[in-house]
Amino acid sequence: MTPKLRAWLLVLMVTAVCGASLGGLTWYRSRALTVPNMLRRMPLQDALVAYIDFSKLRNAIVKQLPDGTKVNILQLFDGSKVSEDPEYKRFVRQTEFDYTQDLDAALVVFAPAGEYMLVRGRFEWGSLKKYVQAQDGGSCNNLLCRMPGSTPERHISFLPVQSNLMALAVSTDDSAALRMTETASGPGGEVPDAPIWLSIPPSALKSSSKVPEDARPFTKSLERAESTLIEFVGEGDHFALKLTVRCTNEQDAAGLQTDLTRITNALAQNLESNHHPPSPKELAGILAGGKFTSQGRRVVGHWAIDKAFLESILAG
Repeated sequence: MTPKLRAWLLVLMVTAVCGASLGGLTWYRSRALTVPNMLRRMPLQDALVAYIDFSKLRNAIVKQLPDGTKVNILQLFDGSKVSEDPEYKRFVRQTEFDYTQDLDAALVVFAPAGEYMLVRGRFEWGSLKKYVQAQDGGSCNNLLCRMPGSTPERHISFLPVQSNLMALAVSTDDSAALRMTETASGPGGEVPDAPIWLSIPPSALKSSSKVPEDARPFTKSLERAESTLIEFVGEGDHFALKLTVRCTNEQDAAGLQTDLTRITNALAQNLESNHHPPSPKELAGILAGGKFTSQGRRVVGHWAIDKAFLESILAG
């Protein structure tokens, strides 16, 4: 598991547990927010948007132990480097919050102004307000709590939006979470029906330092796209990544499909020439098996993912 992914997961758990700690101060709304309505509360300009449905992932079985016990994706984190992180270990020790059971879903937006999150789960509203106030620089004022982040310019703010929905922001603004208390006008738009999905703006793809080396030839071809969506889905006894790219016109879509197919074939040939057949446990092996088609202005891609690959990356 990469340090970036571990950091995302830690922030999600901080969100959930802090939401369970406002000393009984909760902001109840009668109607549950849908994901499109949650998106309407977020700063989406040039933002990378990620959604994780933890409740669905609990039903995504990765392997079965010799004694018959079934292990889902979330349970694999217990044996990963996430549990070795000192901040995470201290946080769990002081809060006793189990994200593998109590966290249901998280919408995370990485915007130029900071990270914004809406997290749904089962929270015990009680004791963590004292924990927050005991931290150096931590405070709570009515519903809004604030804590210092990992660096002086990063401030964590959070508050309850509903009894089971928390808003958290990591930004230079120590009250940034307040922007998620109101819904902007207009339609929320369609969202994928997948346990994990990622919407990537072209600006994010231009930062090669944030992209794994094996994937850079693919992301380079996507820089001119209007939008890029990646979905993680279950397919029978394995999983898959689905790519949907919207281009400016049909010609660009056809060209992108050709480029992605060429890059995939070149990667597979390179692995073979180096006597390194594509392995289902390695990212390069996954990418070498990609298939692409163009449909009007859209390009659709598909990569099959063996469960062995998930076990490998989650184990670090």
